[in-house]
Amino acid sequence: MEKSYKEYLQHITTFIFDVDGVLTNGSLFISESGQLLRTMNVKDGYALKAAIQQGFKMCIISGGKNEGVKERLQALGIKDVYLGAHHKIEQLTTFLSENAVKPENVLYMGDDIPDLPVMNMVGLPTCPQDAVAEVKAIAKYISFKEGGKGCVRDVIEQVLKVQGKWEENYDAKA
Repeated sequence: MEKSYKEYLQHITTFIFDVDGVLTNGSLFISESGQLLRTMNVKDGYALKAAIQQGFKMCIISGGKNEGVKERLQALGIKDVYLGAHHKIEQLTTFLSENAVKPENVLYMGDDIPDLPVMNMVGLPTCPQDAVAEVKAIAKYISFKEGGKGCVRDVIEQVLKVQGKWEENYDAKA
């Protein structure tokens, strides 16, 4: 019998997230000048910062290249932000090696086909409610929240609560 996703939560030390479709809702607003604009959820930001404050490792691996996204994530305290990642397994391997992290201790959240190789390698592959069918098929947990609408907060909060580290985070500001 396969383990429930909740059995993995106690062993998570590291969170890795995609951006478009996970930290954002996947929509792009295109300005008249051609700039691509995205929106992110402040509650996700709070959870990201809270996890970092509790000593969790945090990484972002995205195919997108928006510097504004990178600045926002770094302002939250995320040092490892890989943009323009078209073969995400390469960035995952580098991050794991440089940070001495075992794949089984990683929760990864992705929503689309480019996330599949990484999801197949980590201990707890997760996805937002509105992920594509192929991703949902291999996710050990599917959030009840959609991308950009609190799915990141959902998974981080669950891990921190199981590990007894959630309530200590009242000073995190997104």
